Amino acid sequence: MLTGKKILLGITGSIAAYKIPLLVRLLKKDGADVRVVMTPSARDFVTPLTLSQLSGNPVLTHGFDEKTGKWDSHVELGLWADLMVVAPASANTMAKMAYGMADNYLLTVCLSAKCPIMFAPAMDLDMYKHQATQQNIKTLIERGCIFVAPSSGELASGLCGEGRMEEPQKIYERIKAFFQTKRNFTGKKVLITAGPTYEAIDPVRFIGNHSSGLMGIEIARAFADQGADVTLVLGPSNISPNRNNIKLLPVTSAKEMYDAVMTFFPKTDIAVLSAAVADFRPETAADQKIKKNPDNDTLTLKLVKTDDILKSVGSKKTDNQVVVGFALETENGLDNAKKKLHTKNIDLIVLNEMNESGVGFKTKTNKVSIITKDDKVTEFDLKPKNEVALDVLDAIYQYMN
Repeated sequence: MLTGKKILLGITGSIAAYKIPLLVRLLKKDGADVRVVMTPSARDFVTPLTLSQLSGNPVLTHGFDEKTGKWDSHVELGLWADLMVVAPASANTMAKMAYGMADNYLLTVCLSAKCPIMFAPAMDLDMYKHQATQQNIKTLIERGCIFVAPSSGELASGLCGEGRMEEPQKIYERIKAFFQTKRNFTGKKVLITAGPTYEAIDPVRFIGNHSSGLMGIEIARAFADQGADVTLVLGPSNISPNRNNIKLLPVTSAKEMYDAVMTFFPKTDIAVLSAAVADFRPETAADQKIKKNPDNDTLTLKLVKTDDILKSVGSKKTDNQVVVGFALETENGLDNAKKKLHTKNIDLIVLNEMNESGVGFKTKTNKVSIITKDDKVTEFDLKPKNEVALDVLDAIYQYMN
């Protein structure tokens, strides 16, 4: 039920706007308090009067009413909402959101919103597939916005393909799922590791892996959104957490990550170790760049094990601490994950298998199984990583309660 939930709907100039009155009705019927903000061009597709009648609140398109002199603060509206939903999200509005523009009232509210923002794109096939649009979607997702992917079907142009805004019933279900998975971690101290580690061969080269750090960053964002005091130990990554309430500790090597984790872990309630830490490092890193030897076609490196962060944390954890590990496997995934869970004395382990489509490094999606200490396995469908993060938080919450 959405009783008492404050939902702010942002409607932009797209033909799909004609569907939004149904979404408003679904939300109101479920008990939500709904307010609506429209761009000026959105009024060409659906009237403010209709939305005002259905929502029970005035519809805003400008912050200042010239007739009455009344000013509606975008800051107050942004602070009011528990969730902001931009639907339909036109290509134009998404581009402006991605670049932080504020040339209409809806966009100023987006910049002021302290709540998560969900967006449901709607546009023609070629516009949706354009690399600029795809980059803008990627930017918004990386900032923590919740992406409601468009469906395929008949478009306003007469073409068929991706770009059709998801149906109001589906958007309503996503909104319900958002609140159902929202757990209260207020006051909990959470330590998260994410990204790869780079082990120097010489000043130029290193041993590493392809991890982007996105999965761990999404988990950090989810905890931060739900009130936790989050410390993120992040290996080399070009993705920013984009949360003021996340303490970011950038590191490069496994040793640096180990030292940071062992410093903060004693005061941690929950540790989620999702980083792809290198298992080996060169025994000695050269001081200068290693040159090619014209008399030798090979180069031999002696590798030694790095510190096992997960095992070290598992050996030191108390009964009041919860430790979650990750296992990325290429074969015998379930058996290997269970073995890791028990030998390293942790509470939960998240398994993803590289042989699954849409899973692995530098993907926006993931398909996981979560295993508990009693070997209970819960399998999940392929989802965007921000939704996988909520599944992980749910599993932790249930384990703790």
